[in-house]
Amino acid sequence: MKVKIQYLGLTKNLTKQSEEQLELKEGASLSQLLNKLAGIHGAPFRREVYEPDFKDVKAGFVVTINGVLSGQLNGLDTQLQNGDSVLFMSLVTGG
Repeated sequence: MKVKIQYLGLTKNLTKQSEEQLELKEGASLSQLLNKLAGIHGAPFRREVYEPDFKDVKAGFVVTINGVLSGQLNGLDTQLQNGDSVLFMSLVTGG
């Protein structure tokens, strides 16, 4: 299945892109997506946004799935569906 990922604020700077599409196994969870992103984007992503095997994204970051905060769903256990849109953003941005 394909999932669209969008990055805003610091996550956009860390990944050096505003969006990407990834192929995941059917029924993959948000945690599996985060682990894959940590592998793709390396140490900066792991240091600032998500460390594999943690229980949530790091403080100061939020994740939405189709416009709904992941915390309002099943958190990292939220099952993703083909065509889902996942947005990563920092809570604080500067200008």
